[in-house]
Amino acid sequence: MKNLIISTAALALTAGMAMADTVRLGTEGAYPPYNFINDSGEVDGFERELGDELCKRAELPCEWVTNEWDSIIPNLLSGNYDAIIAGMSITAERKEVVNFSQGYTRPSPSAYAALSADVDLKGGVVSAQASTIQSSHVASSGATLVEFPSPDETVAAVQSGEVDAVMADKDFLLPIVQETELEFVGDDVFLGDGIGMAFRQSDDELRGKFDAAIASMKADGSLNALLDKWEIEGKF
Repeated sequence: MKNLIISTAALALTAGMAMADTVRLGTEGAYPPYNFINDSGEVDGFERELGDELCKRAELPCEWVTNEWDSIIPNLLSGNYDAIIAGMSITAERKEVVNFSQGYTRPSPSAYAALSADVDLKGGVVSAQASTIQSSHVASSGATLVEFPSPDETVAAVQSGEVDAVMADKDFLLPIVQETELEFVGDDVFLGDGIGMAFRQSDDELRGKFDAAIASMKADGSLNALLDKWEIEGKF
């Protein structure tokens, strides 16, 4: 559930897509359980399974492309791939430059994790991945924000004592809290309007095909089953 500030909307004017061609799905590959690179070097996770099933239902040939988070929208707009499926929250800011499918999760919680339960979340130092809705929230909360390019670096900063706490999607933090000395602190925070696929504003036909596929997965219960499998909150 990430929030990227984009000033390159004009790139969309130069990007086009032939519907008969293979649809390229852009993802980060670094945000489990949504998306990650497995031991075989392939994109894996909830969104890999979801994307493959959506392409099947939409009767579209698809391939996966990985891209660093901080340039994931600009590279969509410039035509490096045709859709983003990367744990991206639907926000008003993003809607200014891309069009979203309907959400394939409901808004799910963000959370803080720290080494101590008595950490000061309002006056302390909190890490978050750069250009996310969590980083925007921390910046507006009164805490000192320290941003990192990758989610793993935000956690490492807490473990090393560089920051007091980390804020991220609770789904991402849950296995880390279960397996390390970190613990959840403070209250869960609900940000954004759920997660959806992002498309260039000129690609309404493609967006419509995926929208229909998402709706069919909601209707037959397979989307909720996939969310359960990957232990992701936000069921319909």
